[in-house]
Amino acid sequence: MHRIGYLLPEGFQVMGLGTQAVFEFANLVAGEPFYAVENYALHGAVRASAGLALQARTLTARSRADTWLVAGVISPLSAPTAPELPRLLGKVAVHARRVAGLCTGAFMLADAGLLDGHRATTHWHWAEALQQRYPRVQVEADRIYIADGAVWTSAGMTAELDLALALVEKDLGADIARSVAHRLVMHQRRSGGQSQHSEMLKLAPKSDRIQQALEHARRNLSQPLSVEELAEAASLSPRQFSRVFTAETGQSPAKAVEGLRLEAARLMIESSRHPMEVVARETGFRDRRHMREAFMRGFGMPPQAVRREARAAS
Repeated sequence: MHRIGYLLPEGFQVMGLGTQAVFEFANLVAGEPFYAVENYALHGAVRASAGLALQARTLTARSRADTWLVAGVISPLSAPTAPELPRLLGKVAVHARRVAGLCTGAFMLADAGLLDGHRATTHWHWAEALQQRYPRVQVEADRIYIADGAVWTSAGMTAELDLALALVEKDLGADIARSVAHRLVMHQRRSGGQSQHSEMLKLAPKSDRIQQALEHARRNLSQPLSVEELAEAASLSPRQFSRVFTAETGQSPAKAVEGLRLEAARLMIESSRHPMEVVARETGFRDRRHMREAFMRGFGMPPQAVRREARAAS
């Protein structure tokens, strides 16, 4: 049984608890209880930033877990954690297999000295502050999550799910991780190398209709994705759709879809050993050559160079 301890500071962001679903479904998919999850707080009772009150185990120097996940707070600078918490975290981490900071939970890891000499990330809004406050930490602001030896950190709140899923893959293998992602309707496990500012965020559509069309495209990248199909997903005529889409995103539908395909292909290349032909087919490019041309336009380098860089950084 692998014990996971969630360390919850006062005012923790409740999204961190949502990652427990990843371990819950991992147990279901595995067919046996591999993970045992417990919540810990400094004084037992703890309250989330949204007001949720929770009764947790009291953290002591004798508390034990194989993996510690430290939840973040909304504002790590104006609402710092109690100084006893990093001190205790440093003591219990010695007996753990690994520790992870969820979003701004990286600040508590840094307070405990656990990030010294390590690569780490956090929510992009706080990355500069993390670097300035802890100069011995190598902060990489454009990462979804980073696994540097036994120390893991994640970016913004939804990236916590990516980190949790990566932990499952590390423990139980890619097949179980994919099944968990499918059950949680996580379309694709994002690589740790992906920028926090994804294509979907960059497009930033203003209306739900265009957002629906983009979500449809993201879920069906292996399909042709004509303007007519996207317009139907947005409940607009093709002419209306093209006009509204360009007005809201600053790109044509074809250009935006190519961006989504490029992002998905890059993530597959970084996080898997699939042949380039398979990556091209799964992400909707006509063939390997077509994908290479798109990579040169979008990234200024061929897919093989992206894979080499990802392997060198791992």
